[in-house]
Amino acid sequence: ALKPLRIGGKSLIIRHNALLKQLAEQLPFDPTTSWEDLPDETRREILYGTGEERLFEFKLTRGRRKKAIEPMPFGGIIPLLDKASRETKSEGYRARLMMYQADQECRSCGGHRFSPRSANVFVEGKSLPEFLGMDVASGLEFIRSLEKADTKVSTYGEVIEGIEQRLFFLKEVGLDYMTLDRAYGTLSGGEAQRVRLATQVGMSLVGVVYVLDEPSIGLHSKDNVKLIETMKGLRDAGNSVVVVEHDEETMRAADHLIEIGPGAGANGGRVLFEGLPEDCGKVGKNGEGEGFETGAYLSGKKKLDKKAKTLEPRDEWLEIKEASMHNLRGVDAKFPVGLLTCVTGVSGSGKSTLVNGILAKAAARKLNRSKDIPGPHGGIQGLDHFERVVRVSQDPIGQSPRSNPATYTKLFDVLRDLYAKTSLAKIRGYKASRFSFNIQGGRCEKCKGEGAIKLDMLFMSDAYVDCPSCHGTRYNRETLEARFGGKNIAEALDMSVNEAQAHFKNVPRVMDKLNTLDAVGLGYLKLGQAANTLSGGEAQRLKLSLELSKRSTDRTLYVLDEPTTGLHWSDVQKLMDLLFKLRDQGSTVVVIEHHTDFIGLADWVIDLGPGGGTRGGEIVYAGDVAGLRRSRKSETGVALRK
Repeated sequence: ALKPLRIGGKSLIIRHNALLKQLAEQLPFDPTTSWEDLPDETRREILYGTGEERLFEFKLTRGRRKKAIEPMPFGGIIPLLDKASRETKSEGYRARLMMYQADQECRSCGGHRFSPRSANVFVEGKSLPEFLGMDVASGLEFIRSLEKADTKVSTYGEVIEGIEQRLFFLKEVGLDYMTLDRAYGTLSGGEAQRVRLATQVGMSLVGVVYVLDEPSIGLHSKDNVKLIETMKGLRDAGNSVVVVEHDEETMRAADHLIEIGPGAGANGGRVLFEGLPEDCGKVGKNGEGEGFETGAYLSGKKKLDKKAKTLEPRDEWLEIKEASMHNLRGVDAKFPVGLLTCVTGVSGSGKSTLVNGILAKAAARKLNRSKDIPGPHGGIQGLDHFERVVRVSQDPIGQSPRSNPATYTKLFDVLRDLYAKTSLAKIRGYKASRFSFNIQGGRCEKCKGEGAIKLDMLFMSDAYVDCPSCHGTRYNRETLEARFGGKNIAEALDMSVNEAQAHFKNVPRVMDKLNTLDAVGLGYLKLGQAANTLSGGEAQRLKLSLELSKRSTDRTLYVLDEPTTGLHWSDVQKLMDLLFKLRDQGSTVVVIEHHTDFIGLADWVIDLGPGGGTRGGEIVYAGDVAGLRRSRKSETGVALRK
């Protein structure tokens, strides 16, 4: 129960154990009693002190000598840890202590960050903290009302006009639900991209080439229309807009479409089509062009299929009571156990708050003993149906180039064991550690296993060149002489998943890992590709493959956050097949999703809304997809009918 005491090293553990032993004698309490069974008063005294000075003596055994430590007053475990955090010189120890801390609203300012003097300046009855607490739409309405207000205010016309323009552009890109004081770090990838886009739109530049990488990420179909209109506005102003996108609506709205393929990785890189979107559909419908799948989906010749059976809800439910985090209005949400549930709704309606902020954190806290604290809610019923929860987010799997798909999925461990069993490795006495580029012995010492040398360019950003010693392989010459099937360890890491499947087809342990990577649509990915170069969608599928490679259980709760990000229709089909396979094994899958084709195949749908921000936070619909299509209140239902 007092786990933070055990992270300060052996000497501190001994000291704290001695302290608690003497405290048990003085209060007194039975130290063999579990924490939850101790009286509240005893727990309070252990954590926060006894209110009176008590002296304790310690003796540390070091070899044959005993070192006495002077007596000290005991003020409680919490003050003790707080003092250690402030006084320690070890950043690592301080970081480990921070894992046991949680944010709390400042009592002085109430969370708005301003001093009393700043917070008591008013414009038409609104202080700056109050204004920043408004959403974009409300803020825009307030600023526009100032133009008709007191003449003293209207003298600052240029300031008002500048604020109005910026708020208007934020609204135009579909962020009208977002509060102005929201922390940037809490924005989704799509929201952050639209904030940057609003900045560019507001500059009113001409003759600029804008390059956007999947701007529709995290956008509902309703909001996507606004985004497309914004991009058309940039074009009409005299700019060129180049968009990398998988979204059907964006493709159809384009003036010029370029299709690259036919496959991914080494199997791609060719221009398959150039021209109008409608022509792309015609080519796909007629079956022209090798591997030309986009045209086939645009024409309707191909569509996503649900190969698994549609199941009806059983009497078992996972139920969240009175969820009230952020904009959620005390909602009760029920997820059927053993089915695939899609949580949908317009941007900012509360999907991530409900699923990630409450459900996933509460489940992980109970089932996985996680330290995450869920948002405010009245309790969750039905977690006893599960043994563990698997959360698959779009967070990067690592910032270091040393991390890669092989290391993350533990495939690298299997490969190193395999190469250590080759004939040459046995003769020379190479262990598995010899084939790691993170450990001395087998790696190239000139670049320390990085494969590249950093060049300091003085006043410019650093440049990287291949290591002149290992030529980017990361290993020394002796290590690379060990081969399996004619390939050394560096060449193995340079293979794509599909190439490795052909090469290691007779090694079951390797194939198990490779097959799961291929099953989530990552067959094109190189095993040694740096983790910091992977997209959010690739990182998410990589996490999913790691979980799939573990021992499966029919009592697992999977929580996924927009897994179709960055996926073509053909890849979405693979993902759907995989998720329904998990469902058929008895697992429960909860997915936050905007992809209308994906939603149309779900077993159950929970739609939040009706709007975003303060206009959202309610359950608009809960039921099967057929009922959602008929719903007149749901924006998702409108998108599905289209």
